Amino acid sequence: MKKIILLLICFVFFFSTGYAKVDLSLIHEIEHSIKIGLQWLVTQQEENGSWQHYPAITALALISILNSNPNISYEFEPVDKGLGFLASCAKPNGAIYTDNMPNYNTSICLMAFKEANDPEYADIIDRAEKYLLNLQIDEEEGYSADSLYYGGVGYGGDQRPDLSNLQWALEAMLEREPITFDAPKINKKEITNLDEKKAFFEKAIVFLQRCQNLEDYNPEPYSGNDGGFMYEPGKSKAGGSTSYGNMTYAGLKSMIYAKLEKDDPRVQAAYNWISNNFIVETNPVLGNQGLFYYYLMMAKALTAYDADIIVGDDGVRHDWRKELANQLIKIQNEEGWWQNENGRWWENNKVLVTTYCIISLEEILKDNT
Repeated sequence: MKKIILLLICFVFFFSTGYAKVDLSLIHEIEHSIKIGLQWLVTQQEENGSWQHYPAITALALISILNSNPNISYEFEPVDKGLGFLASCAKPNGAIYTDNMPNYNTSICLMAFKEANDPEYADIIDRAEKYLLNLQIDEEEGYSADSLYYGGVGYGGDQRPDLSNLQWALEAMLEREPITFDAPKINKKEITNLDEKKAFFEKAIVFLQRCQNLEDYNPEPYSGNDGGFMYEPGKSKAGGSTSYGNMTYAGLKSMIYAKLEKDDPRVQAAYNWISNNFIVETNPVLGNQGLFYYYLMMAKALTAYDADIIVGDDGVRHDWRKELANQLIKIQNEEGWWQNENGRWWENNKVLVTTYCIISLEEILKDNT
């Protein structure tokens, strides 16, 4: 284990000239934070290659390791062992899970397999994609486009769809490079897969609209008009159909992944809600509930949107990368882990929350010049 940690320390080195939108001294602080986070994280790996014997948590740990440096590949021992554990959880129908939440686990595991890019697991990737495509609620399940559930994805089985599960599935459907639906030179299988994914994204937009408080696109009686998002049509974890941070960031990134343009009114409405509710010390409306998931969604959404400085109606300017990075660094334990004192949504789980934070910091360091 000591040898693995030493190797990881050597691997975790970002080429600072690539991050023009983050100042050099902060880059070094972020890199150090990621390094000690990963050092702690690899010590938590079980003998069977898992983290806490749970597929989604294992996949998030693998993603955080793989994203830390392009020189880390599927051949790196902790990654190789982790992928082996995930493969052992793959079912004949394409799902990847142990005993609960098949969609949630499959989506995040699929992301890890794609990030690892190990040809040994190509079939698992293909089957997992097909599983998720078939899980979306549409005409095949007897739902019309008028249904509030249409286009959504839930935890699996007969459970109701929600935005959180859908956003994981949408991200899992992305290729490692941005999808181009009109790619001119691809084989027949890829054309079929792209067509299926395009339909998946288009149906997902219908569900996303039903989760957004925007009357021009969501005429349902529960809809407000502030542009933010709720957890599922008509229901919010903040009460009623109230917009809140976690889901508004998730909604913004999902619309971008689903190929809505940046100037689309739905995208702009979500971004405006974010601009007027931007804060890193707490989670808007929810306080410290789901705070680290909020950070993860923030980093992913604003990276996807390619935002730099955020300005609300009050005119205050926010350098979101700097503010979020400083907040995460400030609250990191000296051993390298993070933890939420509020246990809602598993956030008192150090391993889970540490993966959220490492991935968030890695998003901040993405080259978006």
